[in-house]
Amino acid sequence: MKFVDEYRNQETAAQYAAQIRRITTRPWNIMEICGGQTHTIVKSGLEDLLPESMTLIHGPGCPVCVTPLETIDRAVSIAGRSDVIFSSFGDMLRVPGSTKDLLTVKSEGGDIRIVYSPLDAVAIAKQNPEKKVVFFAVGFETTAPANAMAVQQANKAGLKNFSILCSQALVPPAMRFLLSSEENRVQGFLAAGHVCSVTGYEEYEPLADRYHVPIVVTGFEPVDILQGIYMTVRQLEERRIAVENQYARVVRREGNRPARKLLAEIFDIADRPWRGIGIIPQSGFVLKEKFATFDAEKIFDVLHISAQESPLCIAGSVLQGLKKPYDCPAFGKECVPERPLGAPMVSSEGACAAYYQFRRR
Repeated sequence: MKFVDEYRNQETAAQYAAQIRRITTRPWNIMEICGGQTHTIVKSGLEDLLPESMTLIHGPGCPVCVTPLETIDRAVSIAGRSDVIFSSFGDMLRVPGSTKDLLTVKSEGGDIRIVYSPLDAVAIAKQNPEKKVVFFAVGFETTAPANAMAVQQANKAGLKNFSILCSQALVPPAMRFLLSSEENRVQGFLAAGHVCSVTGYEEYEPLADRYHVPIVVTGFEPVDILQGIYMTVRQLEERRIAVENQYARVVRREGNRPARKLLAEIFDIADRPWRGIGIIPQSGFVLKEKFATFDAEKIFDVLHISAQESPLCIAGSVLQGLKKPYDCPAFGKECVPERPLGAPMVSSEGACAAYYQFRRR
C-alpha cells in the first residue's frame, strides 16, 4: 500500500543507511523519542545498518510505560467497585500496579471492558445509566483530542455517570527535562510524528535553539527512521540546528488546529509524575475546573493512593535512555512479559518488550 510498502522498501533503506555511513565522521548520540519507533528499530535491525560510532538512545515515548504506578493503583481501586464499568484500551490491562493489574481485577469479577475509542465509553454510559462508567484516558498528545471529545460530548448530553481517569502526558516538556539533565548525552532527536500530527512542531523550535540540538519529526516505518537519522546526522555534521520534518506526508508545522482548539477548551496543563522518572513540570493535561464532574480521581476520592516501584526495576533509567534493557539484572529473569516488573516489559511500545522479543542477549 502507498505510504506503507514504499517506506518498508529494503533497497531504499539500504541506500539511506549507506548515505548515513558516508557522511558520519564522528560519534553521535541520537534519541528516538517514541516507543513505536523503538520497536521498528529493534525489530528491523536498523542499528546494525548504522556506523558503529553511532548510538541510538531509546526515549520515554511510550505512554503506557510512563503512566505513574499510583495511577495504575487508582485504576485498580476504581475498577474493583461493583457500581463501576471501567473501560480502557487493551494495552493497559496487563500493566502491573503495586499488587495487581486490571486483568486480575477483571478475573475477580470487575466489569472491565476493552474499547477502541473513548466515544465507545460514552455510549456505554448512555446504555447503562445505573452504573458509573470510567474511561482510562492514557496517552500523549495523539490520543488527547479523542479524550477531550468524549468529555465534550458527555457534557453536551448531560451525562452524570461518565468520567475519565486522566493520564495524558506531553512530549516537549519531557524532552526539555532530558536535555536539562546533568546526565544528558542526547545530541539529536527523532520527534514522534503522530504527536506532531496533532500539535505541529512550532514548540520544538525553542527547544532546538536553547539546547542546540537538531530535531527531526519522523515517521515509524524503517525508511522513515533511516531518513530521519540521515537528516539529523547531516545537521550535526554541518553544525546546523533546526527543526526539520521528515514526516511531511502527515505533519504540518501548525499541526491540527481544530484538535488543538478542542484541547485548549477541555484541558489545562499541569505538573505530572512520569513512572520511573518523577515529576516533570508542565508535562501533562488535566481537566479544567469546569469539567471537574468528569474527573474520576476526584469523583472516587483516590488521590491519596500512592505507590513505590520495585527496587529490581530500572525502567526509569531505560526510559531516560541512560541504560539499555539488557543492563537490568532482572531482564528476562524476574521480569518477562508474562510476569513484568515494569511497564516497558508489557507495553507494545516498551523498549524492554522490544528487546525481549527481537533482541534477547
